[in-house]
Amino acid sequence: MSIRIEGVNKRFGDFVALDNIDLSINTGALTALLGPSGSGKTTLLRIIAGLEQADSGRVHFNEQDITGQHVSERGVGFVFQHYALFKHMTVFDNVAYGLTVKPKKLRPSKAEIDKKVRELLELVQLGWTAERYPAQLSGGQRQRIALARALAVEPKVLLLDEPFGALDAKVRAELRRWLRRLHDEIHITSVFVTHDQEEALEVADRIVVMNKSHIEQEGSPEEVYDKPANPFVYEFLGNVNLFRARVQQGKSQIGPVELASPEHSQAEEQQGFAYVRPHEIDVFAKAQSDSLPVTLDLVTIVGPVARLEVMSLSDQQLIHVELPKEQFRQLGLQQGDQAWILPRYSKVFLGEGI
Repeated sequence: MSIRIEGVNKRFGDFVALDNIDLSINTGALTALLGPSGSGKTTLLRIIAGLEQADSGRVHFNEQDITGQHVSERGVGFVFQHYALFKHMTVFDNVAYGLTVKPKKLRPSKAEIDKKVRELLELVQLGWTAERYPAQLSGGQRQRIALARALAVEPKVLLLDEPFGALDAKVRAELRRWLRRLHDEIHITSVFVTHDQEEALEVADRIVVMNKSHIEQEGSPEEVYDKPANPFVYEFLGNVNLFRARVQQGKSQIGPVELASPEHSQAEEQQGFAYVRPHEIDVFAKAQSDSLPVTLDLVTIVGPVARLEVMSLSDQQLIHVELPKEQFRQLGLQQGDQAWILPRYSKVFLGEGI
């Protein structure tokens, strides 16, 4: 089931939630709507579901205009952040609920419902919980039951609103890997809302980055991370250092450091800002050609990674650097020592910055 959003606008009083949104989602894709709070991602999800009506614009499923259809007619499954399971029902009855309330002529037999529910519980790896109640399950298990319930009615589209937001970090990481594997099995067109960059990058086939009611960029996880369309996307997808740069004919100058900027191959000399991620900076214990002298202000070891905060000696700018712990140990540097850094790559935006 493909989804096409065409010129969708939505306001709540004076607040513009969505401003002329155009978006196409391919059949079978797992798409993340990613952005900060208030960017419009949940409103867009609810308009796809039919839980909200757009002020203008159209929504198409498989090129059929379903803009005016009620939520009950759209064939969507919806998974909420806080599970929304019925506390007084067993797990089995929760998953079966959508099937048991179908109109009589469309309702499966009891035997068919039993078979379907048990298959779904096995699919989400919780077959043993059928006779338990939601309160007897962990948060991660309840969210998987909520997903099984959404899948029971065989939806055309699966929509998930911050599905793992209420869970702790370890369980969230486990569940997003599980969701990715599950999606590869069932291939249902799915859209999920998240503000967690790592979650979107790890799980999604496509990422739609939203900000202030607009779409800033859409593409594969690799595309939006490696080739951000603008400074907002660069800053939102992970940590970044910002350097003043002088750009001319495909090269950018950051202090003594010269880096290739092929995106500006035709540019005459201009000022810009170079964006450099912490893992794209080399660290040296001795001065190198064109390297920047710094003071090592803070060292934090997090598992296999050394996270450094260094202070530029030329302009007192704080710079974040990440490198493998063993590589840092080999440098023999201590907090307070002088060191030298050399950016390996930067993305330059002319006349823009934080």
